[in-house]
Amino acid sequence: MSTLTGDDTPVFVIGYGYTGQRIASRWLECGSRVRALVRRPIEVAEHAHPGLELLRGDLDETRSLPLEAMGRTRLYYFAPPPKHGDMDTRLRRLADALPEPPARIVLISTTGVYGDCGGEWVDESRPPAPGTDRARRRLDAEQTLSAYAEARDVPLVILRVAGIYGPGRLPEARLRARDPMPAAKDCGYTNRVHIDDLVEVCVRSMSRPELSGVFNVSDGTPGTMREYFDAVADALGLDRLPVLPRRQMSATLNARLMTYLGESRRIDNSRLLAALDLSLRHPDLTSGLSALRSGPG
Repeated sequence: MSTLTGDDTPVFVIGYGYTGQRIASRWLECGSRVRALVRRPIEVAEHAHPGLELLRGDLDETRSLPLEAMGRTRLYYFAPPPKHGDMDTRLRRLADALPEPPARIVLISTTGVYGDCGGEWVDESRPPAPGTDRARRRLDAEQTLSAYAEARDVPLVILRVAGIYGPGRLPEARLRARDPMPAAKDCGYTNRVHIDDLVEVCVRSMSRPELSGVFNVSDGTPGTMREYFDAVADALGLDRLPVLPRRQMSATLNARLMTYLGESRRIDNSRLLAALDLSLRHPDLTSGLSALRSGPG
């Protein structure tokens, strides 16, 4: 893994979850200083690691945040927005409170900001048109950090990430529960990226001082939600889910899954691959799921 040449600027991770922990580990492996924000004291003991400094704070209580420690860092912002409204008030408050800007920022957003595209291929030139409050909050986060970064001359990379899968991030519970899933013909296109490739993208995005702007992050091989569930079932040796008739979808499926099924887009990742000079380890589900069978990611 490459790092910023001659740069000992610490890495700071906000959103120390499934993705954040893996990125912190990658930077620790190459000898970088890493700080991460955690909410509860128990997390400090759970995630203790040489070289890792865990700082307590709650994004909903600005006064609790270690704001001084975030300045002049290579800042990853992965924290989810609040569950309600159409603005990311957490990020807005943080941006207003920071006494000193980070040296560089990488933000994880979502391909959901494009909304329903009718199955068309989508690159970064397509104007966002979020169709849900959840996606509108993510777009608000993008706009908030873009304005912050421009005003303070801070390099910013925005990663619009497709659905993440990997070890511990598969719909196994739904498969075992045998909840019906619509047929492929009743599902729009969805997009995914393996966690190993996402981590590599995040590391390279922070490591290249000339890089800024918006990038789509997916494996470049779209499919339907039904195809995804079937592939995971096959990989785990489980039965495929029963087919749910289209007429029963709205009465049977929860609102979030209905949103995913109601939006269709195929994400173009060519700009990302060219900018990072990157070849994905898992450019499709076959590769990604095979890796899960053969060992930890």
